[in-house]
Amino acid sequence: MSLLSDLTNINLSDSAHGQKIIAEYIWIGGSGLDIRSKARTLPRPESDPAKLPKWNYDGSSTDQAPGDDSEVILHPQAVFKDPFRRGNNILVTCDAYTPTGEPIPFNKRHNAAMIFSHPDVVAEEPWYGIEQEYTLLQKDVKWPIGWPVGGFPGPHQGPYYCGVGADKAFGRDIVDAHYKACLYAGINIGGVNAEVTPGQWEFQVGPCVGIGAGDQTWTARYILERITEIAGVVLSLDPKPIPGDWNGAGAHTNYSTKSMRSAGGIDVIMKAIEKLGLRHREHIAAYGEGNERRLTGRHETADISSFTWRGVANRGASVRVGRSTERDGKGYFEDRRPASNMDPYVVTSMIAETTILWKP
Repeated sequence: MSLLSDLTNINLSDSAHGQKIIAEYIWIGGSGLDIRSKARTLPRPESDPAKLPKWNYDGSSTDQAPGDDSEVILHPQAVFKDPFRRGNNILVTCDAYTPTGEPIPFNKRHNAAMIFSHPDVVAEEPWYGIEQEYTLLQKDVKWPIGWPVGGFPGPHQGPYYCGVGADKAFGRDIVDAHYKACLYAGINIGGVNAEVTPGQWEFQVGPCVGIGAGDQTWTARYILERITEIAGVVLSLDPKPIPGDWNGAGAHTNYSTKSMRSAGGIDVIMKAIEKLGLRHREHIAAYGEGNERRLTGRHETADISSFTWRGVANRGASVRVGRSTERDGKGYFEDRRPASNMDPYVVTSMIAETTILWKP
């Protein structure tokens, strides 16, 4: 083990500084996708975000504030164990406010929290399972790992989905490291698999209740960014990183409410899907940048301009009802429209708002 690695893995509880820990504060930058973080020392272990100090950062350097009034305040919202520093050290997922306490325009969590705290939504206990697809790129050429530079693997598609072997699965060590790091952190990660496009993978977060789906998905993305940083590869959440006859990358969002999970829930599901169809354009506009390159009606997608849901287990639909839901007459459905770069705070809260609160 190198001295650098040895120092990185120091257990602070063995030092003379008592209970001091390191807290890594995490937030979302101005692009809506760039994840930022910085660390501070705290006097003792803490797992309650309400007891953690607020902090500030230079918003002019993240395209979130002007240079002459650049201070943005971080409000801790969720705490996870730190899989990198380990011990009692923590990751702190935050949202951002002005010094006067107003959410900055880039703070999508604030509005989501208001929707999820509505009594009608609370009563329905909305559950989410998010299938986060992503592509691993070679650092210097921004081309998927395992692909010849400037060329294409062959044959198209077939061998790679859940594939095994050096000529089919590229980046498994990164994927497995991320899987275990998320479990260590306390993220409810349900599984991982290789996807249809070589170099593309998926992890699933959930089931999570309400705002927790957004907190856990963003933190899982942060952990993946850190692991790819260590591995020297680039994480892409682009919904169509490779043009042409290759599958794009989505973030299919599985959803249910207490009424849907109860006897007769299939009727509630059908009414919810009908409401989603009525607001198709509004949802598409909020479901990720560049999604029109992915939702073409090919490669297991519905066309972006139409809303379809007929056909149980249909992976070419906008919304899919699974066979278990049809069989049991209750359960969940899957919104297949969100792109891989969607904001989980926006998508989860919008689905709840449309299906529970909105009156057509």
